[in-house]
Amino acid sequence: MNEVLRLENISKKYQDDNGETIAIQDFTYGFQKGDFVSIIGPSGCGKSTLLSIIAGLEEASTGTIYINGVKSSGISDSIGYMLQKDYLLEWRTILRNVMFGLEIKHMVNEDSKRYVEKLLKNYGLYDFQDKYPSQLSGGMRQRAALIRTLATNPDILLLDEAFSALDYQTRLAVTDDVYRIIKQEGKTAIMVTHDIPESISMSDKVIVLSKRPAIIKKVYDIDFEMDGRTPLSCRENPRFSQFFDSIWRELNT
Repeated sequence: MNEVLRLENISKKYQDDNGETIAIQDFTYGFQKGDFVSIIGPSGCGKSTLLSIIAGLEEASTGTIYINGVKSSGISDSIGYMLQKDYLLEWRTILRNVMFGLEIKHMVNEDSKRYVEKLLKNYGLYDFQDKYPSQLSGGMRQRAALIRTLATNPDILLLDEAFSALDYQTRLAVTDDVYRIIKQEGKTAIMVTHDIPESISMSDKVIVLSKRPAIIKKVYDIDFEMDGRTPLSCRENPRFSQFFDSIWRELNT
């Protein structure tokens, strides 16, 4: 297997008025190329902090991050970050929104423009490129946000509760969309979520964290033994409830 990201003994400590707080302790894990991995755990256990450390937005107190075998520190062009809200700019068209990250990174060229055009065509937004965010449905906005993240062609996508702002029906449809796009583009995805069914339906592996300080309690291989897997079809599979019951028990022990 090809390990695209490795975290070695990552720990995070904070100083506050009550002394030292350990948020994450000795997190070690290797993420394989093309895998979709969910990280779940109790509220406040450090899931989003871990994602921020991977993204280079926060520094680990101890430990090392390797991207494609090379030691990394700070923000990396190999990583794209998709947040809870789409954060589309209402005064920019969809095309100008999805180009925004490229503009910030001074990566706008003929190749990147062609790649954005391909993404818009492949994922149903080409005919809406001159529309504004307010003219799109919630699901289409989320697709636009994902294409904006993909536009810089990162190896790794980080999703921090990326669907939590959507209503339930839209959320189910969007998870199918996002899963399909990420798999078709061959990206490695790491998703933080509180939603056990969401983690099971979308993931190749689910990492369960303990209460703070967060350590890895268990890693589940999510294999439905089915062709043409989608998040919606996984929810209908008999193995879904087995995974749910096991992860639920792990979270509550």
